[in-house]
Amino acid sequence: MTWLHRYCRLLAVATLLLVTAGGMVTSTNSGLSVPDWPTTYGQNMFLFPFRRMVGGIFYEHGHRLIASTVGFLTIGLVILLWRLEPRRWVRNLGLVALGAVILQGVLGGLTVLFLLPDAISISHAGLAQLFFCLTVSLTLFTSRSWREPSASPTDDAGLRRRMTIMTSVVYGQILIGATMRHTGAGLAIPDFPLMFGRLIPDHWNAAIAVHFAHRVGALVVTLGIAGTAGYTWSQHRDRREMTRPALVLVVLIAVQVTLGALTVLSRRDPWINSFHVVCGAMVLTTSLVLTLRAWQSRLVRQTVQRADKAPIVVPGAAAPARGGA
Repeated sequence: MTWLHRYCRLLAVATLLLVTAGGMVTSTNSGLSVPDWPTTYGQNMFLFPFRRMVGGIFYEHGHRLIASTVGFLTIGLVILLWRLEPRRWVRNLGLVALGAVILQGVLGGLTVLFLLPDAISISHAGLAQLFFCLTVSLTLFTSRSWREPSASPTDDAGLRRRMTIMTSVVYGQILIGATMRHTGAGLAIPDFPLMFGRLIPDHWNAAIAVHFAHRVGALVVTLGIAGTAGYTWSQHRDRREMTRPALVLVVLIAVQVTLGALTVLSRRDPWINSFHVVCGAMVLTTSLVLTLRAWQSRLVRQTVQRADKAPIVVPGAAAPARGGA
């Protein structure tokens, strides 16, 4: 395991911790416990005394500190990538991650300054999931199993199509969940598994519609994961890099559905609600890993083709002339 890969793993774990902290901020309604930004009650956020981090301030200010740490780690990752990583597309992906974390910080600040508007809050939540996907992707791309696979990567067009659709659907479901959380629709349907004692609600408003859409989305995602996992096991049972994430995906979706039910039954207990957000992020990234594994043969082939087309520079020789004045 290379140092670069270890660093990517560290960043991915830190990002998951950040998602957890963000979930606790929303679950405890602590988003405005620190009313200014980028300062904390007029002080430098890094010098704010720990003894004053009580109640909602603990969750909101702690979230800011973790976010800053992730930001600094991302800067470090970009530096390491440009020093150690020969693949240009991986280096560029690191730059995308840096741009995403900067935008995420700006959205977090605007969320506070504009008093938690739904649109910005939902965008902040959605971008957090995409940034986590970027860190997990970079961790996979820098792993030995990706760079030096023990066998030829799987080339299955059907699996590529299934997993690309599946990951897109999971992300859509997460956006619906973020909309439900930030618009206060988490208990718009207060019972489970029925809805107002029925299979279909007998009355509607915007909050009930969002909540109902999230439950329908959960059913679609569960059935989709069951189908794609079954396909993977039946067609690629001898490929551990495919069957392991498929198994993890099935376990995670079972836990996620359970946490969703308990969130309603516990009247949105903050810890259960937050772990529901975290588990959703893990479902998304695990689905992404399986998707990238399905696309690995194509990505590796394109990388090799680019390397073959690159000019060969002999040490000491003059660099190739560039066209244009």
